[in-house]
Amino acid sequence: MKRLLILWAFLTLACAGNAQPFVSQRPAPADRLFVSRAVEDKIAEVTALLKNPRLAWMFANCFPNTLDTTVHFGKDENGRWRTFIYTGDIHAMWLRDSGAQVWPYVQLAPQDRHLQSMLAGVINCQFSLICIDPYANAFNDGPTGTGWQSDMTKMGPWLHERKWEIDSDCYPIRLAYQYWKVTGDTSVFGDTWLEAIRKILTTFREQQRKDGPGPYRFQRNSPVPTDTQAGYGWGNPVRPVGLIASAFRPSDDATTFLFLVPSNFFAVSSLRKAAEILETVNAQTGLAQECRELADEVEQALRQFATVEHPKYGTIYAYEVDGFGNKLMMDDANVPSLLAMAYLGDVDREDPVYQNTRRFVWSEDNPYFFRGEAAEGIGGPHVGRDMVWPMSILMKAFTASDDAEIKWCIESLMKTDAGTGFMHESFHKDDPAKFTRAWFAWPNTLFGELILKLIADGKLPLLNSIALEN
Repeated sequence: MKRLLILWAFLTLACAGNAQPFVSQRPAPADRLFVSRAVEDKIAEVTALLKNPRLAWMFANCFPNTLDTTVHFGKDENGRWRTFIYTGDIHAMWLRDSGAQVWPYVQLAPQDRHLQSMLAGVINCQFSLICIDPYANAFNDGPTGTGWQSDMTKMGPWLHERKWEIDSDCYPIRLAYQYWKVTGDTSVFGDTWLEAIRKILTTFREQQRKDGPGPYRFQRNSPVPTDTQAGYGWGNPVRPVGLIASAFRPSDDATTFLFLVPSNFFAVSSLRKAAEILETVNAQTGLAQECRELADEVEQALRQFATVEHPKYGTIYAYEVDGFGNKLMMDDANVPSLLAMAYLGDVDREDPVYQNTRRFVWSEDNPYFFRGEAAEGIGGPHVGRDMVWPMSILMKAFTASDDAEIKWCIESLMKTDAGTGFMHESFHKDDPAKFTRAWFAWPNTLFGELILKLIADGKLPLLNSIALEN
């Protein structure tokens, strides 16, 4: 504890500029929910490398935010590690958010056994929650019955929300696969993992809707149209072409056409990762083959139905399709998105169709792209017009190859934090002081991940070229 107090004081002083002191916005060491030696060492290392005091301060605030404020680590009733992760100001665990929140810590796990155990606990918890209900997107920390229990769907006391989103079942696979590759630990791939994969396969097949709409439906009494689904909860009709229907987007907003293209790409890559684990770790060749066959089917359907010829940009990916020929041309800031497909590794960054799509989504031809006096970026229906999501700027930086573009992204993120030292859900394009969600751990950790990636990619001189006034 003494070591942490010294480090905390050091970071506060190290991030001090001439014009204003950049005081650490982290909780006091005694109030942090989880402490990792490897993470603290990395913060000290990076802040010493960064010459811009504001950038160093923001990194030191953001990178550990998930550990500081959202991690609830312990053991389950069977003595296995279990980690329940809040999304931030909402005290529930989203499968998507939690998988993304801890992702950048995986690279440090070999240096810190305590951190590795916490990550194993996240994976164990995620798979156990999928076994409870593979259609749910968010869960309570126990059968508390809190959350959206009045929704017209098959709710239960463990469920905080039951919006069916393909990516909710993909993020845990992505995390577990990376954890396995980095640590070599196979302890997370036991019976619960196998049950979860079988349930995911069943759910994906049901939502291909070859035999009707399947068992899932969702309605909510709400003044917000995107909080409920059309068609008495079944959604708008789709033609079964091999794609997987997703009732909701990663934003938790309802889809218009249920075949959500970036999430179907994510399903393909996730199923192939699952197949590799099943074959290598579990010797489950039959189950692995089922995953590969479904991935191949969805991939073939994407080739046939996911693109459109745009008069300005050429061949691009649609955001949503329905198999009948209808296509929604937009992008949303939440990941997976069209912009983020290269970040997730679902398409090659140099793929010409992706590059065309990337130009489209970062333009005013995308109805949810906003340009203002403070910044520009992608938003979405979730918080409405003129609200830019920092996550979109982060994804632009992650998928950029041009140094000037990367630098612009970092400068924009630094200028739009409203002086808080943290990322937010969204901010107004003309006034960053108008923002939503002061405590949203996912983009905070994502900001730290980006800085680490840029340094690893040899971009430290670029980061250190950012003017001190930023």
